[in-house]
Amino acid sequence: MSASPGAAWHPTPPFSTSLTTSLTPVLGREADLDRILALIDEPSHRLITLTGPGGVGKTRLAQHVADTMIDEFDRDVVYVPLASIRDTELVLPTIGQALDLTVDAGETYEDRLVQAFGERPRLLLVLDNFEQLLSAAPRVALLLARSAETTILVTSQAALAIPGEQLYPLLPLPTPLADQTTADAILRSDAVALFVARARAVKPALVIDDHLAVTIAEICRRLDGLPLAIELAAARMNILSPDALLARLSNRFQVLQGERRGVPDRLRTMRHAIAWSYELLTPHEQGLFRRLSVFAGGFPLDAAEALFQATDDERDAWTVLSTLVDHSLVQAMSPPVGDVRFLMLETLRDYGLEQLEERGEAGDARLAHAT
Repeated sequence: MSASPGAAWHPTPPFSTSLTTSLTPVLGREADLDRILALIDEPSHRLITLTGPGGVGKTRLAQHVADTMIDEFDRDVVYVPLASIRDTELVLPTIGQALDLTVDAGETYEDRLVQAFGERPRLLLVLDNFEQLLSAAPRVALLLARSAETTILVTSQAALAIPGEQLYPLLPLPTPLADQTTADAILRSDAVALFVARARAVKPALVIDDHLAVTIAEICRRLDGLPLAIELAAARMNILSPDALLARLSNRFQVLQGERRGVPDRLRTMRHAIAWSYELLTPHEQGLFRRLSVFAGGFPLDAAEALFQATDDERDAWTVLSTLVDHSLVQAMSPPVGDVRFLMLETLRDYGLEQLEERGEAGDARLAHAT
């Protein structure tokens, strides 16, 4: 399907483009919701991109934003899920399907969409899961340039990198400090609140005392505060005690799976969520990601350069590392004093180590790290 149809096109949408009411509440994202609503309310912010690693809750928050805009502000909202799309030529037609448009012979999708946007002033268009379609970003920019009253909210593991884009990096949920030892203090943590809520869905009689709270806090820290990982772990409370669950996190990907129905394939397990991100990388980017997983506790740029292997396109280490940062697979930490350090969430690091072992690269990577 090309961007300029040669015949009339009448959509038969294969995608769900309507928002459905969530069966579970959104926990720990009240401040993020308020900040994103404020960005949408600012006329100068017409392209807002929620970024973050797989499993951090970008889709869920975007849907919550859309629901709030409809319910509380009577805003015209169109939600477009893109996770099943890989062909960039299908981006504009898929938006057209969501708007229930007909594109006639001689029209382009861009022209028809601009016309439709003009008929719906103050439209909020939500484009969910754009990271595999980044080469279509210029088309989004053209739509915005021709549609003065339209705002677009995007979820993507990487920025679209087009003019006017306002990034909103979505962070994992805060976890309790290690020196907090009482249930009263620990239960104030958003990550722990999410774990307890999901655990009680499968174990309603769960009672949290100080010992149990300390264990759950450590589980949430080990899971980096990632909402998907926390929800998957909490579902195991139907057969495991918190102590047993914590002990099994040494093999987290075995724990963080299960029968999750009614969710996209990439969110059925934590392994699927990370694999989705990993497979969007080039082979050289995948290679550096794997090798960087040998670092525990972060690393400086020169350490990444020492593990870097030359690419066919002559990109250097910092360019490839920058791509991993842009794709939310590595975090850049700027201390008050000194150089930037880089960090992998432990869940991502475990996946990288697993890939190293599968490819027989672990020994060489550890040797390079040691020297």
